[in-house]
Amino acid sequence: MRITRLLGAALLTFGLSAAAVAPAAADSTPSPGASSEDGAGPTRAGTSFRTATEFEQGQTATARASVGDYLYWSFPAGTGQRPTVEASVKLPETHAAETWRIDVYDGLRRRQACQYGAQTRTAAADAASVELKCVLRTVRAWSEPWANDPLPGTYYVRLTAVNLTAADLGQSVDIEVRAGSKEMGGAAAVDGSLSEPLVPGIALRNAADDQDGDGDGNDSPTAVLADLEPEDGWTSGWWSSRWVWTAVGGALAALAGVAGYRLTRGTGRPSRVPPGA
Repeated sequence: MRITRLLGAALLTFGLSAAAVAPAAADSTPSPGASSEDGAGPTRAGTSFRTATEFEQGQTATARASVGDYLYWSFPAGTGQRPTVEASVKLPETHAAETWRIDVYDGLRRRQACQYGAQTRTAAADAASVELKCVLRTVRAWSEPWANDPLPGTYYVRLTAVNLTAADLGQSVDIEVRAGSKEMGGAAAVDGSLSEPLVPGIALRNAADDQDGDGDGNDSPTAVLADLEPEDGWTSGWWSSRWVWTAVGGALAALAGVAGYRLTRGTGRPSRVPPGA
């Protein structure tokens, strides 16, 4: 009985220790969504998917634009992240009611639905600004070809005003766009992974112009991929909270096995029965 209690205590202690250490181990790695030192981002916006301005998660991209323009930015998102995109538009002093909309597309330019958030808002005529927000679904490591699940790679943000009056077109506005993400951990883990992230080429250049080229004389154009990626890479790494639950489950199974053995083996030979009986 003493051995059983010691074994049970040791297994339970191991399980609780693993559960306590796991969050610390997971939090010790900087999140791809962590802000930079100053949070400063680019001060311009693109006008198409191909000219979208890149910025890191945690940065704030700013731009001064005209009402009616289509504005584009892009940022990287890796496996296990749930990205959140926010936009703030400072409106001119005099304007009519305006409806602003923010859309997010993945690396294949598939529009991604927002789980929640004010993706479209109408600013009243006396409003000084309008705030938009889109919380995407969790980025998966792999998906069926026919599915529209978010996958690791580049994500495009498009911001524009719709249902405008002729008097409002061309007015100057100041815009701030931010992107961040929450790590969802093992709850969002799936089997399989992409061979390459969905990071499309944005330009063409000759290998001779590449300072990092091998100098093999190959001057054929090559795709220039987006420069930014999550700090921890496109995948979440080998560590997952599923390791914790696996260890705890193993400890509980061992305890159940020991308890079952103790209950079914009986009390042994009664003391009144001689050994040779």
